[in-house]
Amino acid sequence: MTTPALQPAPTLSAPAHTDATAIHAVPARLRPWGFEVLVLREFRPADAPPAFARIEQHLLRAPERLNRHGVSFALALRPEIVSALTGLVGRPSQRDAADRPIRNPLWPALTWQARPYDWPDGTRTTEWWAQARFPTFAPWDALRRQFAPALAGHGAPCPSPSPEPQP
Repeated sequence: MTTPALQPAPTLSAPAHTDATAIHAVPARLRPWGFEVLVLREFRPADAPPAFARIEQHLLRAPERLNRHGVSFALALRPEIVSALTGLVGRPSQRDAADRPIRNPLWPALTWQARPYDWPDGTRTTEWWAQARFPTFAPWDALRRQFAPALAGHGAPCPSPSPEPQP
């Protein structure tokens, strides 16, 4: 079974980073299986603990999570994207035949990808990209079209909830 060709969605283009201290959103990299988006930039000086810059983006929640042991980094889609995916493929978790909770296999897998980067000024960083891999093309294609501005590095408006009936 072949994956359909990825057709371009209408997008606006955000500028790429030209220096290591930039944190503005940049376009996600669209792939046939999903997308990659720059989330963190790690600076690792020789004589100090690493420092992280959170890159603005409009697809995932802020990655840092405070816990009683310090800071951890996790990947989670923004609520409006979770809502859209739930409408397309169901809830993120399901129940198996024994009524145990299991992961919905139609949801994208979110993983980290680290890539070293050498800047023109000699700075070396590690760029931390989040990858969202969809197991089937249709939900990825629908999400890509609905959230094209966010994928392009621009703030996507949250879908408006249905108005509540007034008494």
